[in-house]
Amino acid sequence: MPKDTTSPFTPGVPVPVDFFVGRLAEVERLRKKVTAATGGQLQIAFLTGERGIGKSSLASFVRHLVERNNQVLGLHTYLGGVESLEEMVRRVFDRLLKASIETAWHEKVKKFFGNHIREVGLFGISLEFGAPQEDLNRLVHDFAPALRNLTNQLKDEKKGIFLILDDINGLAASPAFANWTKSLVDEIATSQERLPLCLMLVGLEERRQSLIELQPSLARVFDLIHIKAWSKEETRTFYKNAFSKAGMTIADSALDSLTEFAGGLPVLAHEIGDAAFNLDADGQIDSADAEKAIVAAADIVGRKHLQPQVFQAMHSTRYRSILRKLASLDAIGPQFQRSAVLKHLSKDEVRVFDNFVRRMSELGVLTKDPERGAGCYKFPNLLHLLYFSMEAVQQKAP
Repeated sequence: MPKDTTSPFTPGVPVPVDFFVGRLAEVERLRKKVTAATGGQLQIAFLTGERGIGKSSLASFVRHLVERNNQVLGLHTYLGGVESLEEMVRRVFDRLLKASIETAWHEKVKKFFGNHIREVGLFGISLEFGAPQEDLNRLVHDFAPALRNLTNQLKDEKKGIFLILDDINGLAASPAFANWTKSLVDEIATSQERLPLCLMLVGLEERRQSLIELQPSLARVFDLIHIKAWSKEETRTFYKNAFSKAGMTIADSALDSLTEFAGGLPVLAHEIGDAAFNLDADGQIDSADAEKAIVAAADIVGRKHLQPQVFQAMHSTRYRSILRKLASLDAIGPQFQRSAVLKHLSKDEVRVFDNFVRRMSELGVLTKDPERGAGCYKFPNLLHLLYFSMEAVQQKAP
């Protein structure tokens, strides 16, 4: 049945501020860091958590919050595909230019950029920071003075800068970026001139470790903020708010199912919720709708959110069967012991189990769990386990 409203779910992109739930401790911690920065105390943070946990959504929410309540300039800069410092700097200042459009301080930003602004897009209605390579090279080295000059230009409008560098995969393996970050911190910290800056990097824990390996001093520089999965109550609140926004109701039994399979991961909550919204025909999500949504979302999640190598490995009939059993054994959960699993496998599955564990370990789906003893393993990324649980339901569906 055609719907007269769009889906309240946004799979694959950061959650809209209207649907942000939970994370109160993390939000307050970051808000305090930004407040300290406006007082002239440099703040450096690294926001981390596993894939699909909502890192970018949290960063975006805090940016909106401090812009509204703390008179702070928030620059949430996505660096996907960026591998050079020059391109990183260009994107930061391009984000600044675009954020200033239609504000009272836009003319000050234009003056700050001088002749490095160019019109782009259809009919030239968009603006872009277009500094030549030579000037970008200079900005890499003079980044702190440039930010200080910016805050001086905007001192009547903004008390400080909250700079978010998100999706740093391409830069995390760069010695140049690691050393630049450390040098930036040292330069600001030892300068006699204050710079009200809160700098936050956003990425997986392995990205932080990579930077520390390249520049060990960063281990003491970053204030680590680790995001955990939503609680069941937070997940239920998210679904209730989202369906209510669309004028729909959801039965408690359906809410329990969606909550269980989302596993506290916003990325899965959105995919499953979106499937339920699109499949529903009467504006009421019941148990049957929930099961259909889980089945429909399983394939979408596999193709969109699993690494290609993991998805390809799933084509093995025996591996797929083993993964389904791992996901469906409630007593096992994210951790399991080899001997306990073997009891539930067929003879053919037992024969390939060690090869399966070896291959899944190579792909990062499984890791050894020495704290639990020999022969113990765990799923380091909850997304994998939850996907296999959904895929098991898909297999059982008629």
